[in-house]
Amino acid sequence: MDNINNIRNFCIIAHIDHGKSTLADRLLEKTNTIQITNGQMLDDMDLEKERGITIKSHAIQMEYRLEGERYVLNLIDTPGHVDFSYEVSRSIAACEGALLVVDATQGVQAQTISNLYMAIDHDLEIIPVINKIDMPSAMPDEVEDEIIDLIGCERSDIIRASGRTGEGVEDILKAVVNRVPHPEGDEKAPLQALIFDSVFNSFRGIIAYFKIENGIIRKGDKVKFFNTGMEYTADEVGVLKMDMIPRQELGTGEVGYIISGIKDAKEVKVGDTITQVNNPCAKAIAGFQEVKPMVFAGVYPIDPNDYENLRASLEKLQLNDASLTFSPESSVALGFGFRCGFLGLLHMEIVQERLDREFNMDVITTVPNVSYMVYDKQGGEKEVHNPSGLPEQTLIDHIEEPYIRATIITDANFIGPIMKLCLDKRGELINQEYVSGNRVELHFMLPLGEIVIDFYDKLKSISKGYASFDYHVDGFRPSKLAKLDILLNGEPVDALSTLTHADNAVTFGRRMCEKLKDLIPRQQFDIAIQAAIGAKIVARETVKCVRKDVTAKCYGGDVSRKRKLLEKQKKGKKRMKQIGNVEVPQKAFLAVLKLD
Repeated sequence: MDNINNIRNFCIIAHIDHGKSTLADRLLEKTNTIQITNGQMLDDMDLEKERGITIKSHAIQMEYRLEGERYVLNLIDTPGHVDFSYEVSRSIAACEGALLVVDATQGVQAQTISNLYMAIDHDLEIIPVINKIDMPSAMPDEVEDEIIDLIGCERSDIIRASGRTGEGVEDILKAVVNRVPHPEGDEKAPLQALIFDSVFNSFRGIIAYFKIENGIIRKGDKVKFFNTGMEYTADEVGVLKMDMIPRQELGTGEVGYIISGIKDAKEVKVGDTITQVNNPCAKAIAGFQEVKPMVFAGVYPIDPNDYENLRASLEKLQLNDASLTFSPESSVALGFGFRCGFLGLLHMEIVQERLDREFNMDVITTVPNVSYMVYDKQGGEKEVHNPSGLPEQTLIDHIEEPYIRATIITDANFIGPIMKLCLDKRGELINQEYVSGNRVELHFMLPLGEIVIDFYDKLKSISKGYASFDYHVDGFRPSKLAKLDILLNGEPVDALSTLTHADNAVTFGRRMCEKLKDLIPRQQFDIAIQAAIGAKIVARETVKCVRKDVTAKCYGGDVSRKRKLLEKQKKGKKRMKQIGNVEVPQKAFLAVLKLD
């Protein structure tokens, strides 16, 4: 068991692509924890390597010697994308210090600021680091000024480093030892350990990662999870290096894992407290909230027989990704499936990819939407995640939709197009301020429903990738919404119906009909594609039928012979239309997301 005064728990927070995973690899190399062979060691998921982003938090222990003393450093690498801020909040809860990594070529960006505030709320010791100083386009002096404006530190506190060349890595390790406080806690008190992550292993069940706040955990102890009340035996406890290393016992302040043969995903709640059965702690560790999904979409198996497999896959995925929520639902067009809640669009895309890769599940995802509050004329209220769950139009008094407060940090040259984009999305500007030099921070109130589909992509393209975006939810507001239905040959396709603002509904319906016309394959009969708001049809397109030239064999002769053949064909087409059904391809569901 390690001496509590020589333990340091810290995490790395930064915006996307500021080089935190590369820097983490250098720290591991410098402390001889691993020999790096193939780049990113911590981002071990294929998806993370391909996209170059961190999706999961990773915990790893390093040993470092300074002036003859041996220190144990527990590093938790965190994602930087706005969709994964929940992962970051859990990592911060298990630390006493944070490295604030800022890219020397890009400066402070929106996500950095929001994660920094989260760390300051938890009283973490902040160590500012400027990364990528070896780049030709680096501007370390300007970035130092920005950091000093942001956290009010001394210029000498800022460490200049490069994850690629390894410069400044030794200084970072010394700063962690000298500036991050050691964990506080009482070894003699009852056991209190915070679960900050969990993973699923098909051989060993669920492995929970924890940080001990008070007390000691030993192999073979009877332990209890506070919120669920379930009791287990600690079959194995240990520390996390590149592999899991078993130990007989772990003391206060240490970060480790526990294997207790748990098979059911619902029994492990991230943020729960582990304690002992015979000497439990008085209360759970505070400050942990249930995650709130922002975007909802239906996920359906392509083959209806895969419904149970999809449930099992989602449960296993949920262990590894605590921010995913799901509940069963059914649709006329697609059969049985699940309504899933995601933190954002990137999160939704990643979940879809992981279902495909890790569990071989082919799924159809419906148009994403947000949750609305519907008030009826009797004064009752109801939360609706799905347009098909709306009551009749005549019963609704008003609908409220969620609004967000968005922070956009951008180069001053792009203010015009960004303002236009936000105002087109029904946003309102609250204020704007110059951060430093040529950079502006804009604050907008925007409806969440407008940003879920393509806002982030558009923002990046009009600002040439420079603008950074971060948001948090800011309550509900009444709004004029209309339900837009898509009908194929008069039959509504519930998976394509959307809730949209009344002013945009007609143009949106028209664009959807045009798009579907290109995507729905031609049948032997005409297909009418209509967009309707209530009983009123606002747009129509027709997919013409494929037809055989039945008059080809009539050369010359009386016109009545041609007429007779055409009439016969017309009857056949009419009969076919009554019994034929229209298959909507998966591409059509996805195309609705990329309408522009």
